[in-house]
Amino acid sequence: MKSSAAGVGALTPNAIKVLEKRYLQRNEEGAATETPEGLFRRVAKTIAAAEKAYGKTDAEIALLEDEFFRMMTGLEFLPNSPTLMNAGRKLGQLSACFVLPVEDSMESIFDAVKNAAIIHKSGGGTGFSFSRLRPNGDVVGSTKGVSSGPISFMTVFDTATEAVKQGGTRRGANMGMLSIHHPDILSFIKCKCQEKKFNNFNISVSITDDFMTALENGGEYELLNPRTRKVAQKLPAREVFDLIIDHAWGNGEPGVVFIDRVNAANPTPHKGPIESTNPCGEQPLLPYESCNLGSINLSRMVKEGSVNWQKLREATHAAVRFLDNVIDQNKYPLDEIARMTRANRKIGLGVMGWADMLIQLGLPYNSSNAFRLAEEVMGFIQKEGKEASIALAAERGVFPNYKGSVYDPVSSTGQAPKMEVRNATVTTIAPTGTLSIIAGCSSGIEPLFAVCYVRTVMEGTKLIEVNPHFERIAKERGFWSRDLMERIAEAGSLHGFDEIPEDVKAIFVTAHDITPEEHIRMQAAFQKYVDNAVSKTVNFPHQATRKDVEDVYLMAYRLGCKGVTVYRDGSREDQVLTKGAKDQKAAPGKEDIKIKITPKKRPEALKGLTRRMSTGCGYLYVTINEDEKGQLFELFTSMGKAGGCAASQSEALGRLISLALRSNIEPEEIVSHLKGISCHEPAWADGGRILSCSDAIGKALESYHMKGTNGNGNGNGKKKGYTEKVLIGACPECGGTVEHEGGCAVCHSCGFTKCG
Repeated sequence: MKSSAAGVGALTPNAIKVLEKRYLQRNEEGAATETPEGLFRRVAKTIAAAEKAYGKTDAEIALLEDEFFRMMTGLEFLPNSPTLMNAGRKLGQLSACFVLPVEDSMESIFDAVKNAAIIHKSGGGTGFSFSRLRPNGDVVGSTKGVSSGPISFMTVFDTATEAVKQGGTRRGANMGMLSIHHPDILSFIKCKCQEKKFNNFNISVSITDDFMTALENGGEYELLNPRTRKVAQKLPAREVFDLIIDHAWGNGEPGVVFIDRVNAANPTPHKGPIESTNPCGEQPLLPYESCNLGSINLSRMVKEGSVNWQKLREATHAAVRFLDNVIDQNKYPLDEIARMTRANRKIGLGVMGWADMLIQLGLPYNSSNAFRLAEEVMGFIQKEGKEASIALAAERGVFPNYKGSVYDPVSSTGQAPKMEVRNATVTTIAPTGTLSIIAGCSSGIEPLFAVCYVRTVMEGTKLIEVNPHFERIAKERGFWSRDLMERIAEAGSLHGFDEIPEDVKAIFVTAHDITPEEHIRMQAAFQKYVDNAVSKTVNFPHQATRKDVEDVYLMAYRLGCKGVTVYRDGSREDQVLTKGAKDQKAAPGKEDIKIKITPKKRPEALKGLTRRMSTGCGYLYVTINEDEKGQLFELFTSMGKAGGCAASQSEALGRLISLALRSNIEPEEIVSHLKGISCHEPAWADGGRILSCSDAIGKALESYHMKGTNGNGNGNGKKKGYTEKVLIGACPECGGTVEHEGGCAVCHSCGFTKCG
């Protein structure tokens, strides 16, 4: 096996930028101290070292290390981000997915809050079911008081996540789930209709087969008090379902999880029911379970216009061994998680680069041939993955909770053949937003998010990024031009470009070229051969109706999906259009309506403070005043001894910021647009580097607004705190494109992801 770093040379400039920003080891000054090649060697060495416990010699371990290294540097397989970040380092936490129990007691609730904070700090995301909590208004036994209900406690989890934010490398992310039978279900469905609430949560409703039967029959279903297990009331299933659809149409949430279908596939039912998933919904887990994920890059599994089945088989077997080793090498954040994870040894091998594979094979994403190939490819990975797990079981033993599992012929129903496996689950389709940037391929099983798009780099420079397959074909067939690429990036689709052949348009379809029904068909095709679940976003055009959303939810249930997440373009009030600007249309009947915002009048007296900021132009004095309600009202600047252009520009900026504050623009929005702007002469100050006068003003505003941060608004002065609200459409870090895919929001420009 070769120890070659040749594949590292295949990293795109964007991949290198993401690695440098998020993955490579750094010193105390923030400078990278390892190369991408060093990162992959560090990970390969750490994961291969697990073989020592199973009797492998040093020579055999070295060969496996080289194989893991070759597989990663060749961009054929990548593990989940925490493994890349933490393997071989002091933290050593390698898992992305965790589920924590929330029982109906104050002690359990706040234990879960504490444990979630520990997990978020280590780089993981958490899922919770709040279905066991007594409803709002129910009696509290110890005090005879009144319960505030699960949604009130969700606020505590959300606030704790905001405070941690995973040290700036991975955002804290949560999944909150509530049973359709919980008495507070109507409030839960509506809890994210105000978009400033629960920004650190994805929410999903656990839907049972009983509810779906009542919906089909036009009947009522029961709400059950989880404390007493008695019927609290009955509701028409149609009315509740319509409320779910209305809010999903409005802002993409809640999603739904078909919980009975999830538990029908629970490999260890004797250890309890599954009640929640990880933040993106693809990994159902028992309480205190974690799962280690990894993805095979299908774009590297094509040879001369056909699927390279032998290479895919080899990659699958190596990846299963890699992920099983991760379980042993992991430094778990909690002892309970270590015990449960090692007892079931769940892994989640998935794919990325699916859209690229289809393009290489000349198959339109939304064709029947593509759906059939999806079943064939995932069926192959599932079969080979199970065989790899069986081989590991023969070598190392079955997972400890095997007795009583669905694989155990004594306890099973007889429907499953005896299968002595090492891992309770083997396959999962996870979102691969950042990983796919590193691998230079399409994300997960999603279609292309764009054929051409604009990427913002240093100092606001705009670059046109073009899909490499499209660029090659365009040049081979003679319709390439820079002007055409720019027009495609603006339009967001190949539709309407007569110079592009129709067969090329058919192959290079994007997420919004594909009907929602076709999205679901692709999800269902993969789900057929996946142990866990499939993370995928069903994209709708802005003009989609509620009935369109309803049809997709019902279709997902009918076709065997375990859940569904939808997003209607432009449905969030803060979305910033990043492609297809010419297609943006006003709502019917509102084309000529203009809303005038009148700034608040200035009172006679205001209170505030002045902060001195070091900049490359000298000291900048920033005065911030607030009104009698404590709301930020105005900002003024003075440049010390400096004058001229710099002083006049900073004064103008202060006036515009004051105008924005008096017009009720959120301070966080102003901060997010100012911080990070750089000039040719940065400066250092307590707490970090000041990139420009604009950056200084943004950090001063942030520091004042946060009431208690030091220095220049960077919180602890070392790591960047994510105070910005996640804007769907505009990245809060770089202002680039943020796309909904894989049940998450991902920036393809800098690697930022809402879900980690």
